[in-house]
Amino acid sequence: MEAFLSHMSIGFGAVLAFEPVSLLGMTASLPMNLLYCFVGVVIGTLIGVLPGLGPVATIAMLLPATYALPPLGGLIMLAGIYYGAQYGGSTTAILVNLPGETSSVVTCLDGYQMARRGRAGVALSTAAIGSFFAGCVGTLLLAAFAVPLAALAFKFGPAEYFSLMVLGLVGAVVLASGSLLKAVAMICLGLLGGLVGTDVTSGVSRYAYDIPQLSDGIGFVAVAMGVFGFAEVIKNLEQKGDREVFTNKVTSMLPSKEDFRRMIAPMLRGTLLGSVLGILPGGGAALSSFGSYSLEKKVARNRDEFGKGAIEGVAGPEAANNAAAQTSFIPLLTLGIPPNAVMALMVGAMMIHNIQPGPQVMTSNPTLFWGLVVSMWVGNLMLVVLNLPLIGIWVKLLKVPYRLLYPSILVFCCIGVYTVNNSAFDVFMTAAFGLLGYVFNKLGCEGAPLLLGFVLGPMMEENFRRSLLLSQGDFSVFYTRPLSLGLLCAAAVLVLVVTLPSIKSKREEAFQEE
Repeated sequence: MEAFLSHMSIGFGAVLAFEPVSLLGMTASLPMNLLYCFVGVVIGTLIGVLPGLGPVATIAMLLPATYALPPLGGLIMLAGIYYGAQYGGSTTAILVNLPGETSSVVTCLDGYQMARRGRAGVALSTAAIGSFFAGCVGTLLLAAFAVPLAALAFKFGPAEYFSLMVLGLVGAVVLASGSLLKAVAMICLGLLGGLVGTDVTSGVSRYAYDIPQLSDGIGFVAVAMGVFGFAEVIKNLEQKGDREVFTNKVTSMLPSKEDFRRMIAPMLRGTLLGSVLGILPGGGAALSSFGSYSLEKKVARNRDEFGKGAIEGVAGPEAANNAAAQTSFIPLLTLGIPPNAVMALMVGAMMIHNIQPGPQVMTSNPTLFWGLVVSMWVGNLMLVVLNLPLIGIWVKLLKVPYRLLYPSILVFCCIGVYTVNNSAFDVFMTAAFGLLGYVFNKLGCEGAPLLLGFVLGPMMEENFRRSLLLSQGDFSVFYTRPLSLGLLCAAAVLVLVVTLPSIKSKREEAFQEE
């Protein structure tokens, strides 16, 4: 307990550090990290509200902006965008029946029906309360598990890291929605994309086809922006017709005693489920919200109300997606392994500042690690205070015609991609991946496994080679070391389990609302 309080004091000291800044020619002292946190959660909420641009594309677009920020400030802002998007997505889902973020898809089912019945305010309050509670619990779990997991990670060698990444990719396949075969194909495609460029060991150019811009490999910002940003814009342009926005139905915001009684258990179950699935590779907020909704439909006494305005269908999924958003930082910060696409971009943000993600961050830079943890508590408090009063502004933004919204999104995406390397080639690459992402969407293939494979591929290759160099070419190093063998066995068990007919049907059922 004493060590925990010591860590928290380091974090609060980092977040509340007063730094001199220039305001209108006058020098003043402001806690800049709080400002970065505020900017992040506001942008995240806006991104969650507006359809057509999710947190992956937004973080990719804003990565260049972190060049000029301190490392802690940049990470605080990007983290705020991620969990802020989970809050904002519920607003659009409830008022317009349009998920602003993937994890809010199931919130449409009952949240929109509550709005149609004149209970939009109660639905929004339920989403905000569930999100705040789950976000705080998820952050507490991050702080509690960080130290023991980091201590375990110091026992990892190249063989263990390779086996862990194999488990991560297998988990991404198992937990991906849709066809297992398609998920495997996307993983393999991502791994192949990660091989493009110059081989670090031999210096030989691989799959660059004498194109100078590919000598350093394909930029993951271009991949992420294309597959998630451009492709999403193209998909949304297919939608026609105006949507009904419940601007005049947001009246009473306070849930009744009966509402509180009905939402408590789903919130607790959603928080627990989201916390577990957020840690798992390939999990994340979207899977957690789908799983929570499926669980609530099975355990609820009033199953007939689901799809017609059941408050449990809002409280559970909203708690689950926010808990998952917080706990997904655990494998990133303690093991250096990104469990989902957003965390893969956070790896890139850390590398921009020459920070190698992994257990050494906690010991070499405790101010950054614990400052980021504490900022999540502060950010969740900001979100619950901001989310409800700003509903009127978000509703007005929803009325912006799509023909004006999407060009603006594309312009900012192109600016973000161009400023990474000041290269027009990257913009064309992003457009190409955008078309590819649109094709993937039409074929029912998820983009997240591709991005995970793209990020983990070079890391897997590096650790695979190191393992063989240290063992002088002996492949037994992967199964004679206990930790490595255990991770490979876990991956094998996952593959065997998911092929069982009963498990396969349950997996498909968890995503049937999608």
